[in-house]
Amino acid sequence: MSNYIKHPLVKPDTIEQRLYQLDLAGKALSAPTLVVLPTGLGKTIVALLVIASRLEKTGGKALVLSPTKPLVEQHASFLKTALNIPEEEILTFTGAVSPEKRADLWEKGRIIISTPQVIENDILTKRISLEDVSHITFDEAHRAVGNYAYTYIAERYFQDAKDPHCLAITASPGSSDEKISEVCTNLFISSVAIKTESDSDVSPYIHKKEIEWKHVILPDEMKELKKLLDKVLDDRFKKLGELGYSLPYGKNSSKRDLLGLQKSLQGQLRGMADPAVFSALSILAEIMKVSHAVEVIETQGLESLSKYADRLENEAVSKSGSKAAKRLSEDMYMRQFYHRIKECDTEHPKLAVVRDIVSKELDGKPDSRVIIFTNYRDTSEMVTNALSEIEGIRPIKFVGQSSKFRDKGLTQKQQVEIIEDFKAGKHNVLVATSVAEEGLDIPATDLVLFYEPVPSEIRSIQRKGRTGRKHEGRVVVLVTKGTRDEAYYWSCTHKERRMQSNMKQWQESMSSENSNEDIANEFGVTQKQQTGLADFADADNGITVVLDQREIRSTVARSLEKMGVDISVKTLEVGDYIVSDRTAIERKSTEDFVSSLLDRDLFRQISDLAGSYDKPILIIEGEGLFTSRMLNPNAIHGTIASLVLDFGVSVLYTRDPEDTASLISILAKREQIDEKREISVHGKKSSMLLSQQQEYVVSSISDIGPNAARNLLEHFGTIENVMKADQDELKEVKNIGPKTAAKIREILTSEYKG
Repeated sequence: MSNYIKHPLVKPDTIEQRLYQLDLAGKALSAPTLVVLPTGLGKTIVALLVIASRLEKTGGKALVLSPTKPLVEQHASFLKTALNIPEEEILTFTGAVSPEKRADLWEKGRIIISTPQVIENDILTKRISLEDVSHITFDEAHRAVGNYAYTYIAERYFQDAKDPHCLAITASPGSSDEKISEVCTNLFISSVAIKTESDSDVSPYIHKKEIEWKHVILPDEMKELKKLLDKVLDDRFKKLGELGYSLPYGKNSSKRDLLGLQKSLQGQLRGMADPAVFSALSILAEIMKVSHAVEVIETQGLESLSKYADRLENEAVSKSGSKAAKRLSEDMYMRQFYHRIKECDTEHPKLAVVRDIVSKELDGKPDSRVIIFTNYRDTSEMVTNALSEIEGIRPIKFVGQSSKFRDKGLTQKQQVEIIEDFKAGKHNVLVATSVAEEGLDIPATDLVLFYEPVPSEIRSIQRKGRTGRKHEGRVVVLVTKGTRDEAYYWSCTHKERRMQSNMKQWQESMSSENSNEDIANEFGVTQKQQTGLADFADADNGITVVLDQREIRSTVARSLEKMGVDISVKTLEVGDYIVSDRTAIERKSTEDFVSSLLDRDLFRQISDLAGSYDKPILIIEGEGLFTSRMLNPNAIHGTIASLVLDFGVSVLYTRDPEDTASLISILAKREQIDEKREISVHGKKSSMLLSQQQEYVVSSISDIGPNAARNLLEHFGTIENVMKADQDELKEVKNIGPKTAAKIREILTSEYKG
């Protein structure tokens, strides 16, 4: 007979009493703590115990942060079920709730469950204050690195709250000391508490999890396809070496090696770069595309390979396609590769193994649930289609929200519906990409199948945690012999072992001073004031910057606020940042700059800026100005010359958002403090001419750039005639080839499927 948690804020007979959860909650209550607990063992229950204790003893509000809307709704549902708190005081905040409504609800709520981006925005815009928040739970805490919203919220929380306390929870914080240290530093963690499946108080709740590595051999026909790509890589790496930029492992270089070289080369583009740098970057772009094709051959399947090859060919003929794709399409071995794919009828053996394993699992246990993880969407679709042909198997594809060429993503609503159908048994196989790895309330599964190993220990642990939760489970990992599958297998195995070792050391070195002597009485924890936290100064320097609401998504706003700048968020028709009555700033990343240059939007924006403010400024932020689209450097230099000479705009460069914020702060100080100028928001966005609007409509069609749009309109006279034209008529237009004409007709005539 189970014993249940007894607490004024926990509903009776709701939460089973498990000593390891009470132990973790006790440690977490004594200091800001990182709790590491395997998936399926109740991290959320530990958070609930901590929340209940903090609210009962210190009052105030509790905030639970989770990365996605489905996770937010999942946590809210659980807390409403388990806590003895009126449901109207347990609120969810996501982007679907208007900012004005969130500000009103914040005052009424006792527990708020939210995505971090929403809370970050509401703090920056001063809609909410963290002053009375007595506890924050950071779910999936391994995300608290870099500029992720968790880091900013934690910093503001320990600065603003009267009695701050936080709990960070994760199943896998990472294998490196640097990663764990960054998470702990960013969340102001002073204690680490870990439980593993081998701990004596945890093992009674662990179900056996059988892990099997199944090896397959790459067919000869696919090896021949790979040989063609190897010849392309040999040639490109040779050219790279001749330019003086060789890599030690040649065509066996990892993706990290290639990205590292790319970053190094981009760093050399400032100033008068050697022409060899541009050539090397161009060759490197080809290498990365071909290397990905090799990985697909080795680890995925023919259908996935064919789709990737189609995308490369489509990119080569597209007006906006990269030069790398265009040059590859002219390579003799690549042409042979494209031709041989169409003739190849040998499927990767992994697909047959998947069919066999899943069929046997469901034949033996018809009520089983199976999750198949794939790294790529193309593979998830291929596997789903293959399994749907087998009687008794009801597969469903489960992917993320983003959409690509001929590949539409799932909305969060659709994702939730699929999970509910999977729970109910409408689907018994979930074929998922990484979107299903983290946190979602997916029911206990009997079998988890990795279509390929993953080099990330975090992702591997998350995947394995999908089985063995309520009963015995099984994990099968498919590995193609002699390929990067094997390299990923060894890499991941090593990282998982290192993570376990590192976490034990961190727990010992950061153990809390308080031990849990009596957790039966209010979880057995003596509350302590937190010590040793950073002492933040209120650096109000009297400077204000008005920024456009779209800029709140960047980390520039966060950095400005950290510098003590008072930010005001408005909808600006002209400019992104206003620092005085005469000075406005348009900020563009290097990618945005080139994109707006290609679609001609840049000159309209700058014209509006220069027409409204006496001292207009353009900030170009980041590296890669000359490599993001591989435009001719003269085109970029010519554009900048025109902005300076024809529009009188000052063009300034910054490294990153923090650098941009520093520059904006200095400009604001110069204008407002030194020059004693006031801020005045003015200027209207100029309306596009009718001809510009017509070009805009036509150029919105995929693969149709501004020039092609003008050619189509000049040829047919009206947008209506363009839309009515058949494929042969479209091909009569200058620079509109057969593939572009076919693509236009496909978009215009295909049935809409929302």
